[in-house]
Amino acid sequence: MNTISIEQAGKYDGQEVTIRGWLYNLRESGKLMFPIFRDGTGIIQGVCALKENPQAFAALKGLTQESSVIVTGKIRAEQRAPGGFEMGVTKIHILQKVSEAQPYPIQLKEHGVDFLLDHRHLWIRTPRQASILRIRAEAVRAARNYMDSQGYILTDAPMFTPAACEGTSTLFEVNYIDDQKAYLTQSGQLYIEATAMALGKVYTFGPTFRAEKSKTRRHLTEFWMLEPEAAYAELGDMMNLAEGLVSAVVQSVLANKSIELDTLKRDTKKLENVKPPFPRISYEEAIGILNKHNNPTKFGDDIGGDEETIVSNEFDRPVMVHRYPAAIKAFYMQPDAERPDLALAFDMLAPEGYGEIIGGSQRIHDYDLLVKRLREYKLPEEPFQWYLDLRRYGSVPHAGFGLGLERTVAWICGTEHIREVIPFPRMIYRVYP
Repeated sequence: MNTISIEQAGKYDGQEVTIRGWLYNLRESGKLMFPIFRDGTGIIQGVCALKENPQAFAALKGLTQESSVIVTGKIRAEQRAPGGFEMGVTKIHILQKVSEAQPYPIQLKEHGVDFLLDHRHLWIRTPRQASILRIRAEAVRAARNYMDSQGYILTDAPMFTPAACEGTSTLFEVNYIDDQKAYLTQSGQLYIEATAMALGKVYTFGPTFRAEKSKTRRHLTEFWMLEPEAAYAELGDMMNLAEGLVSAVVQSVLANKSIELDTLKRDTKKLENVKPPFPRISYEEAIGILNKHNNPTKFGDDIGGDEETIVSNEFDRPVMVHRYPAAIKAFYMQPDAERPDLALAFDMLAPEGYGEIIGGSQRIHDYDLLVKRLREYKLPEEPFQWYLDLRRYGSVPHAGFGLGLERTVAWICGTEHIREVIPFPRMIYRVYP
């Protein structure tokens, strides 16, 4: 007999199969039982009649939520059932029955956010949360496939760093060995600038950490970033790459995770628009849009979350804002040759109020200018000597960006808060579980 996953049920219409999973819900109607099972790939409704299968009926009666089971039965089409198929249960083996004295904490009712986060290890079993995590996995797969297809080589950056890449105010300091100080990385960028000089086109994809005391729906203290870097690349090259990457990820989720998007009740029409070309506007044009909407932003001001929403609402797909004032950007960003007060930098703003999902720039490749910027930003030069070596020995124009995975997935899923799109969120006041 075939042991299958629930997502494969449609391929076994009319056949008897075995499914290994858990009891998600149970409804009783006289001499009929309607269990719903889950196995990590989806949910399926079962039907069990007392007259036809008395042993299975007895085993199901009083079975508690999240008890682990191995179920056998015939798959049949049923349009009214979740997924369009149901299972006629003929046999059930209970591996572990959840105690009635200590029932499963997350019942099929509304719970407060703090309660759900305290029980995140169980909350991820629910169909909505499981769908989000499957979409996250698809986004990661699609992103890596796209980067690989563009000739970028995956290289890994260290988690421990001796210095900051964007200043020290938002770093987690760590007591390293023999009283040395180290920091959890904010970004792999500086290190993959080095591997780009070795390999040409590279990217890193891993966790990053920022100790910002930001308590918003867009912020986590631990999050994942995909960061490409390319030698002999300029700002426009990175904008083209970012556009292709985001489009590829969204279209792959649409193609391969339609059931999950439906579970989330996501309006996919809005995602279908996410195809090149993406609109591109200058920072100064963005300021003009804000002023048109009575937002008193002026040149030199950073564009915050509220402002990002106003700008992105003008477009039906992500918009790229480029050439920000150099004074509000990181020390390593290349100034525009025509207007040195502007940095060759860009942000990609997702629509529907989800804000910045990508930040990138062309990097300074001139040694003297980089030293000057380090001093202007009052950064210690000694920890950056290896970084300056990249400008001493065969420096070339190069560029890159960072894509925030969680912000991107939150937008694709349409979630209200970023905390739902990572298995175990780390936020300003939460490191449990």
